Amino acid sequence: MSSVLGVSVGASAVRMARPHAGDPNGQVATNSFDLQTIPVVDRNVAELTAEAIGVVLETAPDIDAIAIGHRGEQHAHAIRAAMARQQLTNYELIPEISAVLEFAQATGDIRGVSSLVVYDLGSSGLSVSVVDTHTREVHYSERTSDISGDYLDSLIREQQIASGRIAPPPDAAGLAALDALCRSAKEQLSSNTAVALPSEQGLVLLAQENFEALLMLAIESSARMTRDVIVRSDRPVHGVLAIGGCARIPLVAGVLERWMGVPVIVPDSPESVVARGAALLARPNHTETAAPQPVLDNDLSPAWLSAPARRGKRQISGAVLTVGALAAISAIGLGLSYGPEVLESDSHTSEGAPPSLSPTSAPPATSLEPPTVVVPTTTESLLQASAVAPRPYRPEPTSEAPPAPGPNTIVVPGLPPIVVPTLPPGIFPLPPPR
Repeated sequence: MSSVLGVSVGASAVRMARPHAGDPNGQVATNSFDLQTIPVVDRNVAELTAEAIGVVLETAPDIDAIAIGHRGEQHAHAIRAAMARQQLTNYELIPEISAVLEFAQATGDIRGVSSLVVYDLGSSGLSVSVVDTHTREVHYSERTSDISGDYLDSLIREQQIASGRIAPPPDAAGLAALDALCRSAKEQLSSNTAVALPSEQGLVLLAQENFEALLMLAIESSARMTRDVIVRSDRPVHGVLAIGGCARIPLVAGVLERWMGVPVIVPDSPESVVARGAALLARPNHTETAAPQPVLDNDLSPAWLSAPARRGKRQISGAVLTVGALAAISAIGLGLSYGPEVLESDSHTSEGAPPSLSPTSAPPATSLEPPTVVVPTTTESLLQASAVAPRPYRPEPTSEAPPAPGPNTIVVPGLPPIVVPTLPPGIFPLPPPR
């Protein structure tokens, strides 16, 4: 026999609900669900949700539909990404308001109410929404984190430390343990008049009267926000549906009814309303589209993927060619600058003595300065130099024999004839005879 699973993703806990067999009259009882709560302790809540669903599917293979409630698009995106990493696809995401209205209508709690305020006070914040119960349209909604279950827990903690019965925790772990103890005391006071819980720092002792006096300002502030949301929605309301873990506190319903002037409905186990409503909306054979992951799609065009790499290679090759051409030009320039000196040295030295090419020797001071080639250092100047650099001289073929070189002409294969000027007498005077 097939089954469905409803999931709510809260800041402090992930809750799951599996409905029992339906009532023959179509009425859903509040105790007709198997509920499971997984606390969130130093974990990413979306990752924990996906892992928990995977474990449930392994142990209960008869589940063929999963519905997960979400608060908004950002919340839904995180859940989709976590489910994709766990390779889970047979699920659907539904707005939490839709799940809440589905459960409230199935139980008959909002029968005869056409316009409703949904007051959701959980551990991370308060959400107030004005909705149409027939069309399930949200007319106006606001959320704040200034009023939350965690904030109420901190009020209890500070009051216990100020009383002197509790020593301040020495580290973060002790603070977290004390907050958990205060949360437990808050939950027990929803059905008891007093609570006493021992801890390593001392005894947490709290009575109902002190508890309500401690929370009164915060609860009245939430009621004021609810009234403002109703005014901004410009819609008349006929009731308030209070859900979330803090809706168990009797003070909440009393303050809301006094401020709103309409009936306040608090379902049994108000913290699991979203999970149970999601289970009622779960439909088999639904595959949720996974969120896009930051990986390359194999279906993309290979030409498109490889185009930037090829373009980069072309640019690099052009730069290498430019530098190579400039290196050749520089070599030619160096040959021209040293050529006359070498040949002139050969004409005045013995045939076996090599010419001196030491870079530290100073050239003779003459009016004939050898041409100097400066290699540019920037890319732009490299390109300009390659554009204006002279081409190597290549003599054109001719049928006539070249004229015989003169006495002051030096011929180097592949280069034009070099004419060495004749220096006038008197520039280098000879020493006087002895």
